[in-house]
Amino acid sequence: MSTGIRESQNIEFKLAWRDEYLKTICAFANTGGGTLLIGMDDKGKALGAENAERLLEDIPNKIKNKLGVTPSVAIESRDGKNIMKVDIKSANMPVSYNGKYYRRSGSTTSELNGSELTHFLLDKLGTTWDSLPTEINLAGADGVIDKDAVELFKSLTKKRIPALSETDSTEKIFRNLELVTEDNKLTKAALLLFGKNPQRYVNAAKTRVGRFRGSEILDTVIADGSLFRQVEVATEAVKKHLSVRFETRGIAREDIWDYPLDAVREAVINAVIHKDYLSTAEIQIKIYDDKARFWNPGNLPEELSPEALKEEHSSYPRNRLIANAFYLAGLIEQWGSGTKRIVDLCKEQELPEPEYKEEQGGFGIWFYKDIYSEENLRKMELSERQIKAVLYVKDHGKITNKDYREISGISKPTTTRDLADLVDKNILGIKGKGKRDIHYILIKPKMSQK
Repeated sequence: MSTGIRESQNIEFKLAWRDEYLKTICAFANTGGGTLLIGMDDKGKALGAENAERLLEDIPNKIKNKLGVTPSVAIESRDGKNIMKVDIKSANMPVSYNGKYYRRSGSTTSELNGSELTHFLLDKLGTTWDSLPTEINLAGADGVIDKDAVELFKSLTKKRIPALSETDSTEKIFRNLELVTEDNKLTKAALLLFGKNPQRYVNAAKTRVGRFRGSEILDTVIADGSLFRQVEVATEAVKKHLSVRFETRGIAREDIWDYPLDAVREAVINAVIHKDYLSTAEIQIKIYDDKARFWNPGNLPEELSPEALKEEHSSYPRNRLIANAFYLAGLIEQWGSGTKRIVDLCKEQELPEPEYKEEQGGFGIWFYKDIYSEENLRKMELSERQIKAVLYVKDHGKITNKDYREISGISKPTTTRDLADLVDKNILGIKGKGKRDIHYILIKPKMSQK
């Protein structure tokens, strides 16, 4: 008989104890704690643990000796069978088994390697990658630090740090920003924010902007240097490949770009702040005829989902010192607000809502130029024949009731209802007088394209 509980991230069943299950105990300790139930099959049926009394003494000793953690071990009766229950609390420090580190992902125990292991260790130690020291001493950093970047930062921070003086030394600024360690070593954040050539020390700390038509690359710009410079260069590289139209509001003329420039800038800053700089991949921005993609290495923190980014949410900066410097410079309003602002700016311009995706080992922001793209029409919950009708109007400029019947193969009453629904949804507008002249057009303008 099943207990009704299932294996999960913090529960696992085993028929009998084996020392190799210390990996699972290690993973529980590193991932919020968990429970190992011995004497149960993988469906949660209690079969009983052999030698339960002996295990009650052996298991705690093995866990403490091999992992350095103290479990809670008890014998429980389930369906008349003795079950060993091994409870492990979440460890404050990293726990290893035979020199290796493990974590739980769903009901799977996996070994941590590479950058994932580094980030795990940093997180457990309560620090971030950008706060790690380099070998460069502050006293000998004159040839390394870009003084223009420091002066730019001073000018940008006047509103956020009124006490900052233009005569303040680089050392004072760096110490206030926690960019220098106690033994006077520059942190990695210091090099990325203010280095003349940070790519010498962090090779992939670049932003690559490309203009594509299909798979053909029409233009490439590589933004390097300090992160402040990268934001400016990358934003301008995107801007030069966007089209603009003009609207007159009152007596003022307003430039309307394919995508709001403030949203573009936010997307660039987001990528720079949250990039996983342990990755060998660069930030990649791709501009297509009908969309644009901003991608940086590094997935979202466990606490956030792509959908959560569209609402007010807490901030979990991957690079705390970098994020703080951008905030003090006035380049972000507050931590955690940028992704919602991007959505709001696109909605204000009546563009499709941008998409946030975890993809290819990183995080992507997708902008869409055409609100009447097939993909966006599906998000509006239109029927397939209504989508076909809107795409027909895009190609032909208008559609009649007769046109709709011919392309959909449906009755006149159904056609009339479908078209009326598109009018109610503010997608189509009615033009003409008299039954023979009545036709439907798109009522929202499309952005101009290059």
